[in-house]
Amino acid sequence: MSKVTIVGATTWGITLAAVLARKDSSLRILARTEEEAILTRKSVFKTPKLPEGFILPHGISVTADAAEALSDADAIIVAVPSQAMRHNMKLIAPHIGKRALIISAAKGLEMETGKRMSEVIADEIGKDHHSNICVLSGPNLAWEIIAGRPAVTVIAAEKESRARRGVKLMTVPNFCAFTNTDMVGVELGGALKNIIALGAGIVDGLGYGDNTKAALLTRGLTEITALGTALGANPLTLSGLAGQGDLIATCSSKLSRNHQVGERLTRGESLAHIQSTMSGIAEGVTTTLVAWNLSQKMGIEMPITERLYRVLYLGEDVRVAARELMVATAAHELTGRKWGLFNLFRRRKRPVIIS
Repeated sequence: MSKVTIVGATTWGITLAAVLARKDSSLRILARTEEEAILTRKSVFKTPKLPEGFILPHGISVTADAAEALSDADAIIVAVPSQAMRHNMKLIAPHIGKRALIISAAKGLEMETGKRMSEVIADEIGKDHHSNICVLSGPNLAWEIIAGRPAVTVIAAEKESRARRGVKLMTVPNFCAFTNTDMVGVELGGALKNIIALGAGIVDGLGYGDNTKAALLTRGLTEITALGTALGANPLTLSGLAGQGDLIATCSSKLSRNHQVGERLTRGESLAHIQSTMSGIAEGVTTTLVAWNLSQKMGIEMPITERLYRVLYLGEDVRVAARELMVATAAHELTGRKWGLFNLFRRRKRPVIIS
């Protein structure tokens, strides 16, 4: 029996606990405080993101004691907001066993450093643990998964053997995991798609229709691929489950917090008011800032990110931003400043066959 600890009594943490409860695992949840631990044990959740009447599966222990939660854990799944990842890793690092698999389930980039979550984890744990770091990402809407609807995810690690360990741990009925060794691509796909989901919420809020949304998603994926490959991702990863798959799910669903933020902006609500009245965190807000900073530093053209940055941080009107995004330029669709996508996607000459 695997001993699994989930760090974070968040919606996603509770969802993953419910998933793993479908198989023979010893499950523990590490809550932030004793008060949160008590409420979680009683199945009293502060978020409406769980199905009505949901009860924490029997046999899952909940504690606020890190030493107790992490004792002899075979796997540790960290399901906390991205901006809280470093703080949480500092707290749990002294209690991580040498063989424990460490799986990041957060989709974001650290605001101060621009680092991916696996890099933040690596900063805070001993080098002996680095090869055990994995990331989990994909088209994973918590409400649907916790309700038992079929879904898939991707688990990536530098070593294929570690990714396979993660897949064996996570695969249960109605929840299938695939392996990947491109941690950069899997993490960036999960983080950057949240930016485009903000735009999708704006498109829906303004009633622009499916043609516009299709254009946004397609151009958004191209933009994600441009930045992702510049940072070392495999473009094929970004066209897979952790890239395109996650993008489609998040941009199409009213369950997405990022989509909700975009939609509420079109109603004239301020970002500060939206964030203060939401349950949970819309990762796309900080990710937009981080991605914009990276694009400026690297000289990469990211028009969608640029416009959303202006809306979120400079107060630009969403309608003005939306109109500007639809202004066409006479250029090839794979052309962008420092994109280099022609090198990835250009057609190769067919080999000459001599008969």
